[in-house]
Amino acid sequence: MSEIEPQMDAEVGAPEDALIDAPIVHTAKIGAAQAGQRLDRALTALLNELSRSRLKTLVLAGHVAISGRTIRDPGHCVNAGDEVAVVVPAATPPVPRPENIPLAIIYEDADIIVIDKPRGLVVHPAAGNWTGTLVNALVSHCGTTLSGIGGVRRPGIVHRLDKDTTGLMVVAKNDRAHRALAAQFADHGRTGPLQRGYWAFVWGMPDRPKGVIDKPIDRHPQARDRMTVGAGGREAITLWEVLENYPATGQHGLLATGAKRGGSAPAVASLLDCRLKTGRTHQIRVHLASIGHPVLGDATYGAGFRTKMAHLSEAARTALVALSRQALHAYLLVIEHPGNGKEMVFRSDLPPELGRLRLALGNG
Repeated sequence: MSEIEPQMDAEVGAPEDALIDAPIVHTAKIGAAQAGQRLDRALTALLNELSRSRLKTLVLAGHVAISGRTIRDPGHCVNAGDEVAVVVPAATPPVPRPENIPLAIIYEDADIIVIDKPRGLVVHPAAGNWTGTLVNALVSHCGTTLSGIGGVRRPGIVHRLDKDTTGLMVVAKNDRAHRALAAQFADHGRTGPLQRGYWAFVWGMPDRPKGVIDKPIDRHPQARDRMTVGAGGREAITLWEVLENYPATGQHGLLATGAKRGGSAPAVASLLDCRLKTGRTHQIRVHLASIGHPVLGDATYGAGFRTKMAHLSEAARTALVALSRQALHAYLLVIEHPGNGKEMVFRSDLPPELGRLRLALGNG
């Protein structure tokens, strides 16, 4: 991701990646052309980025001052030379409402809750997804056991998974746990036990049994909803290891990792174990696509590999079409408990739809 996420994991997205809104201050000097006009009308002419209705609202709310004196009357008559300051407050997210959404809870205590996230569940309310999110579900489930994050009764999200990536997530239930977990994810396991493991079904067969992808990741310059590798991006490191190789149609049986392949055609797909050493948005998906092995079913980063479906068996094609998402699952999460310091290991089996895909791929 979230992988991501830190506030946003690679399949999710990290606290260092999060944007913190801050108030914006606009200043203007009333000219001769605006002298004698209403304050809101004069400002509309001088501040093109704000509408008159928005400026009127800001005046009424006490966010406009002339020479340091707050003016709350939009009809106030301005004079030439008046120095006007308009403060646009930082945007504040709406308080998440509780929604009774079923959750697969792996572990819960007074500090944390670990869930096995299903496909299709957005982690945090945002534009286009203000309701029906994991946060809404957790507010409902935890109720008064949430002591508050930043003074608001809400769960503390320290990493994320993409909407259609399944698997393990840990969430803080109070400020103390939130700070401790955020520090672990920001450290990426360099000095602590944190581990994040993903199973990824990918197109093709890597030319070695294991490897490291060390490529910076940044926003795509043209498509802002996508990420890309590039020298100007932020550090991103993914470790991968081949678990299984799957033959093309007509070649039955799995190719074991490291097995001799003399004379045989390359496998059409493989199962990789990926470990995150950083937490960038879409990290695993972007990194694997960058080395020519995008995740199966990834419409964003693997669209160019759709023609390879012709090399799959009918059963595998059917399973992949039915999946209708990226074949990526967060199966391993190791953390240090934020309260007692105990190392905790959580594992998640492949969800049924990925289990069916694996079986169909292995049967050739």
